[in-house]
Amino acid sequence: MSIRKSGLTLLGLLISMPVLAEQGIDAKINQAIEPFANAVAGFIFSSFPVAGVAIPFVLVWLIAGATFFTFYFRFINFRAFRHGFQLVRGDYSDPTAAGEVTHFQALATALSGTVGLGNIAGVAVAVSLGGPGATFWMILAGLLGMSSKFVECTLGVKYRNEYPDGSVSGGPMYYLSKGLAARSDKLKSLGKILAVMFAVFCIGGSFGGGNMFQANQSFKQVVAVTGGDVSWLADKGWLFGLVIAALVGLVIIGGIQGIARVTSKIVPFMAVLYVTTGLFIIFSNASEIPAAFAAIWHGAFSPEGIAGGVVGVLFQGFKRAAFSNEAGVGSAAIAHSAVRTKRPVTEGFVALYEPFIDTVVVCTITALVIIVTGTWDPSVDPSQGVALTSTAFESSISWFPWILTLAVVLFAFSTMISWSYYGLKAWTYLFGESMATDIVYKIMFLFFVVVGSSMELGSVIDFSDAMIFAMAFPNMLGIYFLLPVVKKELNEYWAEYKAGTLQKFGDAANRT
Repeated sequence: MSIRKSGLTLLGLLISMPVLAEQGIDAKINQAIEPFANAVAGFIFSSFPVAGVAIPFVLVWLIAGATFFTFYFRFINFRAFRHGFQLVRGDYSDPTAAGEVTHFQALATALSGTVGLGNIAGVAVAVSLGGPGATFWMILAGLLGMSSKFVECTLGVKYRNEYPDGSVSGGPMYYLSKGLAARSDKLKSLGKILAVMFAVFCIGGSFGGGNMFQANQSFKQVVAVTGGDVSWLADKGWLFGLVIAALVGLVIIGGIQGIARVTSKIVPFMAVLYVTTGLFIIFSNASEIPAAFAAIWHGAFSPEGIAGGVVGVLFQGFKRAAFSNEAGVGSAAIAHSAVRTKRPVTEGFVALYEPFIDTVVVCTITALVIIVTGTWDPSVDPSQGVALTSTAFESSISWFPWILTLAVVLFAFSTMISWSYYGLKAWTYLFGESMATDIVYKIMFLFFVVVGSSMELGSVIDFSDAMIFAMAFPNMLGIYFLLPVVKKELNEYWAEYKAGTLQKFGDAANRT
């Protein structure tokens, strides 16, 4: 398929969107897919009762794995924290190593896929439904999730494919198939099955949660601050989608290097913007800070009036952390696999910062703003998380909704370009590495940007959310078999690091 023909096909699809939206095709799509979507989502998010609280099995699967990895690697999430920063800074970055991006760029790309609307909307819902104590459990789950990221990102680099042109392909698809095959012949077939399952789930997740949901929610926030139902944009989701699709297309054409260049600039900017604003509000309510921390501690262990008591508040905190940083889902390993390094475990150390920044820093600041401003509401509608956060910030800064809108759009945009890469790598794993398969996937991805902006596709997005967390089942199962491989890589590298025999490069070498 030629690029010109692909472009004309995409243009035709995008132009047809307003007509399709007016015909109410979104309602028809919802009706058609709803039974199947509900069945799949019901299975993926199947739960069991604990103290009257329905706990999704996938949440237990993720948290149990993160806890086990933390003990198995002797609290690597704390031991390697300082060295991870040295790697992000470039102290040990070998410019001759295979790969396409730096440690910092790989981290920024992965962060852009996790730091998003969940940090803004999801935290507000967790604190409202679980009380201030949910913040404590959210932080704990974020710290444990660092260990999961360490394992999966180390494996991503260890078993990636490196091509003659310098490009690479990595992620769970590769370490599940190649890694398990290397462990034993008996695991070879299992590895292939798990890899295909993961790739299928990843593609589904990239079109929905990593694309349509982001476009849909960012459009709604833009409409909200420009007049709501009377906004000029209110019925022009397709136009908003076209603009976002064009911007996303300009970035993803450049592949992982283009994506990394953009995310390495957007992620620090939006993180500093959001965190600085949050800290300003927190310290503006300095007199409430001691009470806020007391409420967090007290609420974590002796909540009052919260459904399910301690279990209920623990569930809300763990749920938000696991669903926000996606530790154990395997998506981030795809971005981290593109790093320029000869030692796989180095990217595992860098990946420790992802759940820390996403959950321990950004999510906690959102929670503290909501607590110190007293805007958390136990009766909140889970779909109104962004509005609740906006209200909390607006209580101290009247014009904050405009800042929040910018943050939401940037978060959504960066999430879309990162998930386009995740989905593309899963797509090419299934259908082969070629220009044609690359173009087909990108056309579909950009088309769904417009779909998400202009249509109400509730069932489709529910199905996609289920796909994202379905990725955790094959990913985590395969990881258990590969833990000895990671431990061997870690022990060899850590012995050299402690002995001071690791080679430094650039400014770091000059400082020693």
